[in-house]
Amino acid sequence: MKFGTSGLRGLSVDLTGRASALYAVAFGKYLLQSNKAAKGDVILIGRDFRESSPEIAGNCAGALASLGFKVLDCGTVPTPALALYGLERKAACLMITGSHIPADRNGIKFYRPDGEIDKTDEAAITHFAAEIEASGEAVVSAPAAMEDHSAPCLQLFFERNAALLPTSAFLGMKIGIYQHSTVARDLMVDILAHYGAEVVALGRSETFIPVDTEAVSEETIALLKSWASTHGLDAIVSTDGDGDRPLVADETGTPLRGDLLGLISANFLGAGTVVTPVTSNSGIEAAGSFRVIRTRVGSPYVIAGMEEAVAAGKDLVMGFEANGGLLTATPFDINGRSVRALPTRDCFLPMLATLSLAAIRKEPLSIVAASYKLPFAAADRLENFPVETSAALMTYLRGSDANLTEFLRPIGEVGSKSDIDGLRVTLRDGRIIHFRPSGNAPEMRCYVEAEGEAAALELLNAGLTRIKRWAEAR
Repeated sequence: MKFGTSGLRGLSVDLTGRASALYAVAFGKYLLQSNKAAKGDVILIGRDFRESSPEIAGNCAGALASLGFKVLDCGTVPTPALALYGLERKAACLMITGSHIPADRNGIKFYRPDGEIDKTDEAAITHFAAEIEASGEAVVSAPAAMEDHSAPCLQLFFERNAALLPTSAFLGMKIGIYQHSTVARDLMVDILAHYGAEVVALGRSETFIPVDTEAVSEETIALLKSWASTHGLDAIVSTDGDGDRPLVADETGTPLRGDLLGLISANFLGAGTVVTPVTSNSGIEAAGSFRVIRTRVGSPYVIAGMEEAVAAGKDLVMGFEANGGLLTATPFDINGRSVRALPTRDCFLPMLATLSLAAIRKEPLSIVAASYKLPFAAADRLENFPVETSAALMTYLRGSDANLTEFLRPIGEVGSKSDIDGLRVTLRDGRIIHFRPSGNAPEMRCYVEAEGEAAALELLNAGLTRIKRWAEAR
């Protein structure tokens, strides 16, 4: 188990029982000793629909109750809904979720009373966990009784999203919702129906389905295209397992890239400063009147970048990740009202902003997306790729310019490179290829940009093939 790009992650069988209780105690002790919370304070717990999540939530609740906290159960709610309720109640939170990764894995996302933890907090929690383990201290993992607060948690989030647009914003639109096993599935129906859309619920599942909105699988795309054609839809929306990453597909069932959703949201909000990872499209800087700050991949880095901008006196500060998750660091005036900052990934605002733009323009989403004229970007990953092999590959590529040149010889000539997160190479012909190990799972990711779709997909395939051949030759 370790902290990745967003939260603690590990195999489900390893997280149940003492392990999850251990990290909950470490988090609780950190809150107490840093004076971020006191005994008797409320801590909220939410969870996704994975089979292991209720047990892990119970383990964490028992552990935190043993430290003197009052633990409230928010049930199966989207992560941004839990985070918003935590901010409203000035309460720390734990979200039990593995997000988009397979069901045999799970995780815990931690929130201080003032928002999502950062890398400094992660290091402190890890230190406390190690100290507890070394001392042999007993850790309570038996579930504790919790009050059910799922209804007020969901209601607060519904009210936030129901006020972002005019009530009839989607009147005349037919929108599909791929419900699968996301905790946001019912709330999406309620919100879109509130705005007047004709809603078609699709693909609801009682077993967990991992949906990665940043690297949408061929199987998922086939489903989206089939549904779009069969039902005559204007769009299809969905999210990952815990509802903090949006998926928006156009009228043909083709998914829009998450960084395009973020860009549309930045213009929708009238952002002054936009913070986004290096993996987001290189054309974003020229696509708006805002200032852009680039970071490493992961919400803690985006949050740190937003906090630095706010500390420097910037207003209208927001961020987004390449997966489309949107974060706001300052209040924004939207639809005639001030909407409070929510500095954690949210799938609803980018989803609503994108659908709203199509409705206002009275154009198909495919036309709206094409109007931005961004370089075509694509991404995919090699699953079940050993972490040790990923590390060895990155060490090799960073070892010397000769290594990198030789590795990329079948693909193109190196023009420049960036080592902010992974290795991002701009080839002499202007194409971009970026190699990066996943921070959450045994996966090797590849991101590319080129002038057109065919060229980008060819480059992506070449990059993934080159990785596989290098690994096989070790």
